[in-house]
Amino acid sequence: MAKATIQDWTDSIVLLKFDQHCDVKYQVYREQDKHFLEMRDLEDKHIHTLELPDGMKLERSSYEVLLRYVLLDVVAA
Repeated sequence: MAKATIQDWTDSIVLLKFDQHCDVKYQVYREQDKHFLEMRDLEDKHIHTLELPDGMKLERSSYEVLLRYVLLDVVAA
């Protein structure tokens, strides 16, 4: 099965902490039986791809909460 887009590229301003933010774009897609949330900066540089747990169907606002947690983890690394 080919890659299937669930949510196409969406721009987002993710608030981090202490007046910090990160401008990103993300997409949600399915590849075979797995779901992924892929993040890139606005210059199209890959930041992170997160595999979503089986059966996880979220609203757009839930995806953006995941973005914040992943970005906080990436910035801390």
